[in-house]
Amino acid sequence: MPKIISANLNGIRSAARKGFFTWMGTQSADFICVQELKAQATDMTEEFLNPHGYHGHFHYAEKKGYSGTGIYSKIAPDAVKIGFGSPEFDAEGRYVRADFGDLTIISVYCPSGSSSPERQEAKFRFMELFLPHLLTLRAEGREVVICGDWNIAHKEIDLKNWKGNMKNSGFLPEERAWMTKIFDEVGFVDVHRGLDPREEQYTWWSNRGQAYAKNVGWRIDYHVATPGIAGCAQAVSVYKDEKFSDHAPLIIDYTGKCLPTC
Repeated sequence: MPKIISANLNGIRSAARKGFFTWMGTQSADFICVQELKAQATDMTEEFLNPHGYHGHFHYAEKKGYSGTGIYSKIAPDAVKIGFGSPEFDAEGRYVRADFGDLTIISVYCPSGSSSPERQEAKFRFMELFLPHLLTLRAEGREVVICGDWNIAHKEIDLKNWKGNMKNSGFLPEERAWMTKIFDEVGFVDVHRGLDPREEQYTWWSNRGQAYAKNVGWRIDYHVATPGIAGCAQAVSVYKDEKFSDHAPLIIDYTGKCLPTC
């Protein structure tokens, strides 16, 4: 079955040292969306650009050591778009789109607001701009899979200590309502949750304390897809056998009929 992986690397060089690209070569994935490269074009080695024969396309942040997104694909895309049309957030390297026939794959890294009130305001600005973009994507009539770190846990089941985080960035009522609108009004689907309704299916853990060991985590990495391809999703897993970053790769298998280009 065709496979799509989303992975926040928290630094592509760091993830490489921890074995990410070796593991990637064992997965036979059709598309791998990565976020938080923390690298510039001049930092990208051949291993980073075209590992295992994949085609790589990237959006680098203007600020060194910050943000950045990318898409790896087995086949060359028909078209690639870097950025979604926001000068503020395109400068931060948060969006890559690649089209393959009637399928669009997007890697997105939504801002975090946890570092300061100013960054939370930036996150709200991103949300305000990105929602109309999602409406535009839906209006195109294509099958779309948006993979990435959305930096929001949608529901109480999506983080361990939800009661203690109701006033914290990533679980604010406004953020959660925004995600609900994406699913209930715009018409995208949370593919992971459609396949696996269980508790404790987290994708990110704080480096503080023993969060990873105790599985005190958050589910903030998603495949957000149009209903057609979401309905073709067959299996989901969060890969935790190796630790490449503070996030775990989110892997979803789709039936071949939904990815005719692969």
